[in-house]
Amino acid sequence: MNEEIFDVVDDHDAVIDHKPRREVHRLALKHRAVHVLVYNGAGQLFLQKRSLLKDCFPGAWDSSSSGHLDSGEDYDACAVRELGEELGVRPAPPLKRLFKIDACPETGHEFIWIYSCLHEGPFVLQAEEIERGGWFGHTEVARWVEDRPNDFASAFVLIWQRLQQTP
Repeated sequence: MNEEIFDVVDDHDAVIDHKPRREVHRLALKHRAVHVLVYNGAGQLFLQKRSLLKDCFPGAWDSSSSGHLDSGEDYDACAVRELGEELGVRPAPPLKRLFKIDACPETGHEFIWIYSCLHEGPFVLQAEEIERGGWFGHTEVARWVEDRPNDFASAFVLIWQRLQQTP
């Protein structure tokens, strides 16, 4: 399988180059990603435990679905694609855009658009990406992030903090 090619972006999220995934990560170049938060009708959030095979944050808890944009792909299309690849979910677009986080060390130098959607499951988890997942209530996640932030990928901690500030 060929290595993924990512768009490298500047401080304003404008494409300036294209490089292989490994090089983008090794050089800490700015690039693009999405995170999708999947809620059920009871208001619980589905979180995934990242596979131990992942190159970044193996075994950490993270957003329901997340991933890098392929070169030339837009954020909205990537969010739908990642839901399909990681959870086996094909939602009717558009997903709800929540907010964008600028690239920083905590995001792995990724500009990230955060989306949400409603889905009750069941999910078909992609084993190479996800070890397991589960539904968690708001209070439970809030306490968990507060008490044990290192259980989570650092981008999710930023996303969770921003969610608490969003009306």
